[in-house]
This record gives sequence, C-alpha cells and structure tokens, in this order.
Amino acid sequence: MFQLRHYIIGLSILFGLMLQIMPMPIIVDPYRPDWVFLVIAYWSLALPNRVSVGVAFLNGIILDVLLGTPLGVHSLALSAVTYVLAANYLRLRNYSVWQQAIVIGLLASFYHLIVFWILRLLTDINFNFELLWPVLTGTLLWPWIFSLLRKVRRQFRVT
Repeated sequence: MFQLRHYIIGLSILFGLMLQIMPMPIIVDPYRPDWVFLVIAYWSLALPNRVSVGVAFLNGIILDVLLGTPLGVHSLALSAVTYVLAANYLRLRNYSVWQQAIVIGLLASFYHLIVFWILRLLTDINFNFELLWPVLTGTLLWPWIFSLLRKVRRQFRVT
C-alpha cells in the first residue's frame, strides 16, 4: 500500500534540489541559500538514523551534476558537514532555533569553504565575498525551514 510518509524525506530533498537549480533574476541569484544543505541538515538533526553521510554524499553527486561542478566537490562538502551534524545531533537538538541557526550558519560557511578550496585546487577561481551571501540567507531562513519541515514531519508521522 502506498503511504506518502515513506517518501517525505526524498520528496523534500528533491524539492530542495529543484529550488537549488531554479532560475532566478541576476540581482537575487547571489543570495540563493543552499537549499539542499538546509534540507539535509534538518533531516540529519531530526532523523539521523535515516539521513546521514551516505544520503548527503549521493545528493552531493546529484548537485554536482546539476550545477556542472567537478564530481565530488559538493558531495565531499555535504558529507563533511553532515558528519558534524550527525555526530552532534543530540546536543544540537537541545538548542533553541536561533542558536541552531547560528550553528547552521557556521556549518554553511564551512561548506562553502570546502567547496571553494576544492574548486581553487581544480580551477583558477579567486575568493569573492559574494560567495558568502548564501551563508547569511541560509542562517536567516533556518527557523522557517526548521518549522516547515518539522510540521511536515509531524503531520505525516515520519519516523
């Protein structure tokens, strides 16, 4: 029998992937948050037994293909950040949503630092402060993303 609750995690990550590649106006595009990172971060905090480093790695590969970056760049960065989240999920769950937002912001900056280092080694890119706008927008959006995904998890009884 088809039960939607078994597919909620995959559907939310798929929605995050779609938001990540959706075309946006040129003025707003530098501020695009890392939707896939935020969705995986929520699920690895909420259900670390179902969403962990392996899921992050696979979705990082998909993100590399969608964004056209060399294979393994986003998968390594997402895996590293998800490992930190999964290793500390018991502690992070007890923080308030705004404290979690600060931690998510720090991890998002770590994620972008890993992506920048790898791309710097592979290509000839230079650091630009516009690379850090998604960290700020992701940090500010975390409370709403957390509330939305928690509501979805409770409504569909995802365990």
